[in-house]
Amino acid sequence: MTAASPNNPVDIAELLAFYASAGVDEALEDAPINRFAEVRPKQAERAPVPAAPVRESRSDRRPPPQSGPESSKAPETSAASFSLDASKIPDAPARPATAAVPDEGQVLLARQLAASASTLEELRQHMAAFDGCNLKFTAKNLVFADGNPNAELMLVGEAPGRDEDLEGLPFVGRSGRLLDRMLAAIGRDRNSAYIANVIPWRPPGNRTPTPHETEICRPFIERQIELVNPKVLINLGGPSAKTLLNTTEGILRLRGNWRVHTTASGTAIPAMPTLHPAYLLRTPAHKKLAWRDFLEVKARLRALG
Repeated sequence: MTAASPNNPVDIAELLAFYASAGVDEALEDAPINRFAEVRPKQAERAPVPAAPVRESRSDRRPPPQSGPESSKAPETSAASFSLDASKIPDAPARPATAAVPDEGQVLLARQLAASASTLEELRQHMAAFDGCNLKFTAKNLVFADGNPNAELMLVGEAPGRDEDLEGLPFVGRSGRLLDRMLAAIGRDRNSAYIANVIPWRPPGNRTPTPHETEICRPFIERQIELVNPKVLINLGGPSAKTLLNTTEGILRLRGNWRVHTTASGTAIPAMPTLHPAYLLRTPAHKKLAWRDFLEVKARLRALG
């Protein structure tokens, strides 16, 4: 019977095999420890490393007996504790004391900046200078708005896509072309409507914005709506409707039913949630539902004069 050598891979492999057969499947320490290189001034603090099993018998490996007063103690070592070279043992990743919490200070700053804007141009400048949303650093352009800021009708989507990010304007890709046709069907165009998004920067890969990203950008779009002060608001898609109408209902339940968006100053704006043009491109059969919603908007605008 021979002791395991730290420089002999065969010995180490057999020792690990013994631990595996004994049911050892996890380390007792968060970080791996090279106990061969470890200097232990007090032998009583740690149990000695068990010797390798008898190599002549693979069918019945048992740990060799240990001598000394500590032989009755269970060894503190485990399979993950051994390494051929201590310098190659990677450091265990640091564990945060608490879960990561988004910086609420950026949300507060966004609210302050939005509230301080007295014009749309000031709001645009504040948003362009704001670095509190991580989406800004992966987007090419700020996508602020398009259309006529004096229009009676305002439409709000969720976030820019690739084409919008490149041009710096909302709804200029396939979804935008469909939206133009939808507006034309009720006698409107970009000269008689104002278009924006809840999120002014394109999320990487067109992924869904996180709730925190949405919360950071919310004050900007709410102030934008307040400054435009349209007679009617159209929420294009579920995210826009949920964010601006403070609801958790799905868009298929929301659409076609008038809701109210209330600004910070207390102005109540009639809001029509409807299906996003991108959704309609994927589900053409539902275009008839959006058509009905736009007819409702046309009738409301006519009634409001």
